[in-house]
Amino acid sequence: MSEQVRYYEAVGRRKRAVARVRLYPGDGHVIINDKGLQEYFGRAQDWQGVTAPLQLTENEGRFNVSVLVKGGGITGQAQAIRHGVARALLLVDPELRSALRRAGFLTRDPREKERKKPGLKRARKAPQYTKR
Repeated sequence: MSEQVRYYEAVGRRKRAVARVRLYPGDGHVIINDKGLQEYFGRAQDWQGVTAPLQLTENEGRFNVSVLVKGGGITGQAQAIRHGVARALLLVDPELRSALRRAGFLTRDPREKERKKPGLKRARKAPQYTKR
């Protein structure tokens, strides 16, 4: 007797942004922090990135996506959601791994903000040198 799964949940991360993504069987609605996709992300580049794993695997109309995202900036949040959607799709069908891996959607981008060093203005920018 197989139990019916209500949703597939995964976490995606990028810089300081953390996205909790749930995929529900549905007709393709994307809700981010209780707002629609285009309402939450103003730029088309960001909302196309969010749906890219669904388009790649041809699951765009099969699932409703519900996301809780915190931290980071707008683009970091969009990439964290993309990472979470890709990881949730793996729970739906493990055979999608090679396609998602080739597209780079499963790789956690390890780059973080570099810390400010003492004596410098920012992480690497030094104060202006004056000879006299």
